[in-house]
Amino acid sequence: MKLTFCGAARTVTGSQHLIEVNGKRILLDCGLYQGHRADTYTRNQTFLYDPATVDVLVLSHAHIDHSGNIPNLARRGFRGDIICTSATRDLASTMLLDSAHIQEDDIEFLNKKRAKKGEPPVPPLYTQDDVRACLGLFSSQEIGRPRIIANGVTCTLYDAGHMMGSNFVVLDIEDRDAGKDVRLVFSGDLGRKGLPILRDPATIDRADVLILESTYGDRLHPPLEDDVRAMERIIADTYKRGGNVIIPAFAVGRTQQVVYALHQLVARGDLPNVPIYVDSPLAIDVTSIFRLHSECYDDETLKFLNESGARDPFGFERLIYTRTTEESKQLNFLTTPAVIISASGMAEAGRVLHHLKNNIENPKNTVLIVGYQAENTLGRRIADGEKTVRIFGENYDNRAQVAVLQGFSGHGDRDDLLEWVGAMDQKPSHTFLVHGEDQALYALQGALQQQFQLDVTVPDWKQEVSI
Repeated sequence: MKLTFCGAARTVTGSQHLIEVNGKRILLDCGLYQGHRADTYTRNQTFLYDPATVDVLVLSHAHIDHSGNIPNLARRGFRGDIICTSATRDLASTMLLDSAHIQEDDIEFLNKKRAKKGEPPVPPLYTQDDVRACLGLFSSQEIGRPRIIANGVTCTLYDAGHMMGSNFVVLDIEDRDAGKDVRLVFSGDLGRKGLPILRDPATIDRADVLILESTYGDRLHPPLEDDVRAMERIIADTYKRGGNVIIPAFAVGRTQQVVYALHQLVARGDLPNVPIYVDSPLAIDVTSIFRLHSECYDDETLKFLNESGARDPFGFERLIYTRTTEESKQLNFLTTPAVIISASGMAEAGRVLHHLKNNIENPKNTVLIVGYQAENTLGRRIADGEKTVRIFGENYDNRAQVAVLQGFSGHGDRDDLLEWVGAMDQKPSHTFLVHGEDQALYALQGALQQQFQLDVTVPDWKQEVSI
């Protein structure tokens, strides 16, 4: 059996791992690599293998850094099943269409610049038509139901607790060339215990080979309830100053989590009478899918809905969803304080850029960061307290109050990851750490080696390993 680390190796983006066994090729995730524009286009266009030779793709969840290059994979010849939960399938259909729209808009802008230089146009990475063409390859497999996906390979999905529909992957493999049975476990992105809405991550009793995410392998998260209380105080203080709270939030997962927390605060009477806007068409579409998949809700969410009499965890009286461009623009003319939740979560694109442009120079306002901010993103620059930031190519003074809350993270922290591995009665003989920056990767490597005496490798991009 051979593993090739095709993405998310020593970075947190572009998850993609290839397994070759029994004459078959199995791909784990096919995420979009996101980084500097000069790097991303070529890297996403260039696969380390022929897509037409891949037999099956197992998708851990719908986030674009895990699913976002599937349309390109299919356009290049992949025709196998894309195995995932039904919630992931529904989310991916919406998210990939949105991603294609962004690809088309970005390339139109780029081609205008190329035309001025006399350079030929380049095509988008993929189009909305490419997305529609690949959606027929999706094949639902629900949690806990084993399925033979290739010669001698049985796949079972388990709750990962990271986002709606997320799972980790267990492949029970009869390695016929090596004459042995191997259990390979791919964590995808693991969530945390006690987060609202979703069930806690499941555990597994054993693994021979483990591919483990490491996003927060070097730090601990504060308890979520502490951050909910902090958010309550931040909103109240900003309201007293007469300012707005701008929350850049990922349209999938984080927006719904923040909305649900605000719903609970409103139900308890713990927030001032301030309107709350969700200004993101994608977030609105995704929230509708969250409503459809109540089978993913945890017991605490069901209890809250029952006791509060609410029928919708993502809807309450003060919450206003703004879909149209005109509705979004009207938020620029608010004369009283408001909370505005808008994508993108790292403030790299989307409507949140307009809200930051219009609010970041006023010290009465607050920019509230509630998610991971990758290096070189606008969100990271704001979180790091840079005095001047560029938005739409112009400089703005960063005079707003800035608050960063880590408790809303959908990723497990170092102790969560160690506890998850610790629950295995039979520890893996080979562990590979992916989906992390170097500091997090090597910190988690050391912790796993010290606590469990594991053989832990931090693979490089393109690295091949035979098991």
